[in-house]
Amino acid sequence: MHDKTAGTPAAVSPASAEQLNSARRKALGDFLRSARARVQPESVGLPAGTRRRTPGLRREELAQLCGISVTWYTWIEQGRDVSVSPSVWARLASVLMLARAERHYLFELAECTDPEHGRGYMLPLPGGLADCVHSITAPAYILDRCWNVLACNKALLHLFNGWPERDAHPNLLRYIFRDPAAQELVVDWDQRASRVVAEFRADAAAHVDEPDVKTLLAGLLQSSPVFAHWWTRHTVVDREGGLREFRHPGSGILRYQQITFRLATRPDCKLVMLLENTEMGVL
Repeated sequence: MHDKTAGTPAAVSPASAEQLNSARRKALGDFLRSARARVQPESVGLPAGTRRRTPGLRREELAQLCGISVTWYTWIEQGRDVSVSPSVWARLASVLMLARAERHYLFELAECTDPEHGRGYMLPLPGGLADCVHSITAPAYILDRCWNVLACNKALLHLFNGWPERDAHPNLLRYIFRDPAAQELVVDWDQRASRVVAEFRADAAAHVDEPDVKTLLAGLLQSSPVFAHWWTRHTVVDREGGLREFRHPGSGILRYQQITFRLATRPDCKLVMLLENTEMGVL
């Protein structure tokens, strides 16, 4: 007899789920305790004192600096099941002077979204990343959270007939929806356009209130009826890559597999590569 349940993941029992949550809360409390011990009192405007038995801040000092009760903070460190708002986690991260990776770890353990997510990343692209793109033989480019093109290589310039080099402020969305050349180059442009909007909605979800994203969206909604139509559908999909086809004026139909990577040093950016699809007979 065929077992219909074979191969399906087993449901997590309530007891197992509680054990996982308990372990997560304990890890969170241990992490906060360790971070608190690293902060020198004088670095946050408190006197160093001479009767400190342990290094770093006391619980009551950290609680006072964050505007919360010492009892409540103690419960957090003890791994108790208490409700903490994102703004309180943000204040704790600030007072504890957590590095970016530490702050991300804190919010991962807290299972909530950092209200400062994505802010402070608007920095020039490190030169090494641009050099990396230029060294790739396949068409490659780096996009920021607004899909501005921060770097690209010669192979991409050839594929896109000189874009984005001919654009003073190259942006992939503006190119797709406002440049007539895109409709000639991209095979099945209508279908790709609908998916591109859904991909950008997923990318922009955490940044829709940021000035640069709002400005970009306002311009596209006003200038492109196609973008406006698909944006109001509220479809969301991952930018997961796959087959990309182009109608190149000199080389005919070109087919690539798109591969996308998030950059560890700039989490708001993506490296996109278009790898030759030899199975489809690309020359």
